[in-house]
Amino acid sequence: MTTTELEIIKALHEEGNMRKAAERLFLSQPALSQRLQTIEKEWGTLLFIRSQKGLEPTPAGELVIAYAKETIAKKEETAEMIASLADKVHGTLKIACASIVGQTWLPQVLKEFVQLYPDAKISLMTGWSSEIVKALYEGEAHVGIVRGQVDWKSRKSYLFRDRLYLVDKEITMIDELKNATRPFIQFKSDSNYYMEIQRWWQRHFSQNPGRQITVDQIETCKQLAINGIGYAILPSITLAGDEKVNKIPLLNSEEEFELTRDTWLIGYDSTFALKQVSAFTEIVQKHAEKLRNETFIK
Repeated sequence: MTTTELEIIKALHEEGNMRKAAERLFLSQPALSQRLQTIEKEWGTLLFIRSQKGLEPTPAGELVIAYAKETIAKKEETAEMIASLADKVHGTLKIACASIVGQTWLPQVLKEFVQLYPDAKISLMTGWSSEIVKALYEGEAHVGIVRGQVDWKSRKSYLFRDRLYLVDKEITMIDELKNATRPFIQFKSDSNYYMEIQRWWQRHFSQNPGRQITVDQIETCKQLAINGIGYAILPSITLAGDEKVNKIPLLNSEEEFELTRDTWLIGYDSTFALKQVSAFTEIVQKHAEKLRNETFIK
């Protein structure tokens, strides 16, 4: 199969729809249908079945799809290895990043990377730290930026630590939460972060918050708190410093130390040898050092 035919099989599987796949490949639907028939003739079997749900791969189709994906990935890996031999930084930099970092800190890092290395391409996915680790395991990313305690046996570099704050328009002290009638605004996060907040709450209070609002994005959570709808617990990386709200650091009631959240750069040692990854790592470490030196980050 040619590279184009491999891309056709991959697109049909991922889109699950002839029209969407045709648009993605910049082909007309009749042309794509004809190309698929030619490929199926080459393999001597039907690869996809059309149903109300869209395109469903046959058992033979699943084998060909796996072959197409593996071949494309191998070609990309080879191209990256060739690119790493050249002096110029190019090729694709594949980053998997915790959503909070991707929304707040990473854009300024990528801005410098793009300015310094205009020939390099960037593929960025964001999600929870558990999803970042999965992306690295499955080869979907070169490097990952994760939060909290993450079990990673290969290369793991510390970036920065930010504090956790109670953010609210009215509350000025943690003890006021005991009698607070305002809702606790939470955002969906990975289990480690959620458990950390739960443990802190249980150390300080005998019962759960009376009213709660759960949102899917941390930025939504922040905006609701800033606009006085309720209180939230936010990492300092999400706060610019000019918000007109009270910011009270969370303390451990037993030892009186501030609750913090660490951010790490992780990946496999072999991947860091790629020039685009090495260049990105250098910029990341420079920005992380700058952040560590700022007053609200330790």
